[in-house]
Amino acid sequence: MSVGSIMETEFPKGYAVLFGADGKVIVTPQSEERSSTIRSMQIDSLALGRHAKVISDVYIDFPADENSAPDLAILREDARKEGKRYSFEDVLLISEVVSASSARKDYDDCTTKYGRYGIPVYLVVDPYAGEVVLHTEPSANGYSTALKRAYGTGKLPIPLGDGRTFTLDLDELPRPEPETDTH
Repeated sequence: MSVGSIMETEFPKGYAVLFGADGKVIVTPQSEERSSTIRSMQIDSLALGRHAKVISDVYIDFPADENSAPDLAILREDARKEGKRYSFEDVLLISEVVSASSARKDYDDCTTKYGRYGIPVYLVVDPYAGEVVLHTEPSANGYSTALKRAYGTGKLPIPLGDGRTFTLDLDELPRPEPETDTH
């Protein structure tokens, strides 16, 4: 996409438009729920240590040019960038926050992809359904184990492959505000 065509393009409201160095244009929905949910997970991750390798919306290299920038990822403490990015092999946990337009991708496509590449823990956080789905035991077709927990049901301890535990506080995850009629 040329600079001129980018300048003339009207992108949808409520979406972030990212331009990758490789020429890709990424249009991703943004919402207060997504932002607040990621922030809540980042706050919970502080228990892993102030300098724990926890990243959000940062590209991770996967084979076959299937790179991802997950909403939240927890990396091994000894993870080192290869070039400008971390490798999928450094990932202990990936979490995606569901939005209205990303539900199929987060529940289906990402579950298959992250399982296929052996990501030990994949967490789907769905503010609209008020639940999280914790996937463990990666396999060629996704994950062998899926545990659903509702928002408001206490703390969910998630063992990481390096002996640490990431504890997600399900009581503190934000819920979408009800829509109000503006007429």
